[in-house]
Amino acid sequence: MVNPSKTVLVPDLRAGCSLAESITADDVRLLRERYPGVPVVTYVNTSAAVKAESDVCVTSGNAVEIVEALNVPRVIFLPDEYLAKYVASKTTTEIIAWKGHCEVHERFTGADVRRFREGDPKLVVIAHPECPPDVLAEADYVGSTHGMVDYVGEHQHARVLLMTECSMADNVAGTYPSVEFVRPCNLCPHMKRNTLPKILHSLETMQYEVTVDPAVAQRARMAVDRMLEFSRSRQS
Repeated sequence: MVNPSKTVLVPDLRAGCSLAESITADDVRLLRERYPGVPVVTYVNTSAAVKAESDVCVTSGNAVEIVEALNVPRVIFLPDEYLAKYVASKTTTEIIAWKGHCEVHERFTGADVRRFREGDPKLVVIAHPECPPDVLAEADYVGSTHGMVDYVGEHQHARVLLMTECSMADNVAGTYPSVEFVRPCNLCPHMKRNTLPKILHSLETMQYEVTVDPAVAQRARMAVDRMLEFSRSRQS
């Protein structure tokens, strides 16, 4: 949507997302009817059709700042319930949450964290905000994947427990080989469908191209552009 002239391919049409599939454009329209005038803040892990019904998109890294920048008493936050609860804990804005979940992150529990700590009380725990609240309550740091990388680099703890999708955790571990990482390996079955052979085949045959209805794309782009504007204003 931000580069409409580019060709976008998906190697496996079955590679979906439990979080994105937890809400539809019709759901958003019904929420607007129920809460007239309340801005809709939508996580980027959503369809173009859902973004088209939204006021602004957010990432896990900028969600709190964008919600506060809206300067309104309450917002509708979609679709991740746990990320919404995390944002609510960081701002005075009332958050109306949708009950969508990432099927990988929702499997983590606070008991998992405590079990790992039993063998190593000095273990440092960092968690993605898509994890349930009891996991975040046990964590030493909560943040996006980019935030995790920065946190590990700044503190250089000897042993770190990563509460996030196992392959995403590889991004953090690969950056700091001197740190020992403990990874309870919950894998995303959807991302695993996109293998290297399938990517090669997709590039060689130009399958399968992702297309978005131009009218939907134009409206969705407004929500994405607004997020980018907030990010640029924060950096300036």
